[in-house]
Amino acid sequence: MNKLSMKHLRYFAALAERRHFGRAAEACAISQPALSLQIKELEDLLGAPLVERGARQLRLTRLGEAVAERAGDILRAVDELGDLARASARPMAGQLRIGVIPTVAPYLLPAVIKTLSAKLPGLDLRPREAVTARLVEELLAGRLDAAIVALPVSEPALHEEPLFAEEFRLVRPLAEADQPVPPPEMLPKMRLLLLEEGHCFRDQALSFCRMGGGARDLMEGSSLSTLVQMVGAGIGITLIPDMAVRVETRSAPVAVARLPAPRPSRTIGVIWRRRNPLSEQLAQIADLLRAMRLSEAA
Repeated sequence: MNKLSMKHLRYFAALAERRHFGRAAEACAISQPALSLQIKELEDLLGAPLVERGARQLRLTRLGEAVAERAGDILRAVDELGDLARASARPMAGQLRIGVIPTVAPYLLPAVIKTLSAKLPGLDLRPREAVTARLVEELLAGRLDAAIVALPVSEPALHEEPLFAEEFRLVRPLAEADQPVPPPEMLPKMRLLLLEEGHCFRDQALSFCRMGGGARDLMEGSSLSTLVQMVGAGIGITLIPDMAVRVETRSAPVAVARLPAPRPSRTIGVIWRRRNPLSEQLAQIADLLRAMRLSEAA
């Protein structure tokens, strides 16, 4: 077992996550034959097979499942050694792997990068855009340091740091600009355009409208930009967060209105692993982002 290496563990962890030799090899930036060789070496070192190689499907053996879990723990512990070294740096320097949800990234990320680059010039930001579920998964696996999401996430292993709250706006075709703003109970009776499943903003909008996922006139889009353009074409109405209004409505013939109280809103915050050695520095970054948002609103 003295020939067991971190390389073996990282390659096997990639395979266990993706359950596909080609995709795992691509993620590890090596050829598929080279990955297969490394997995075979690991199996020889352990003296038992870790994967069942089928024609169309790859499965982990019982030992493979156990090794994958233990390898994940070991790799996270090794990554945290690097975090400990970064945590000792004053001011914070080195890579910061930060995730951002799609309904925040296009509107907030440029200001985040500008602010952190100015305040922490030694920081090497590595942003990653994905839906909340994926960001939480990558945080727990140690592949991200922090993520900007809509709160709450309610994952016990993650710390949640609120940054700011923002309202949702109603977007209608421009021809309806002079019409009264419909109350929330009327929205389920209208053709409502929402993001496709997987986006937390969709769930928040449905909750406000008191609609189930099987609403009859519900139509879906892949982005807020798509939804607003569909509204401009007269297809229906939608809700978008306040931070998206300026960007998404400048090229579409739409009208934007505030909904009657109680107005729908969401809280945007930063999350990170509670045991992350960078917790103190991440809290300082959250303070910088909170101050940035306040100065923008002033």
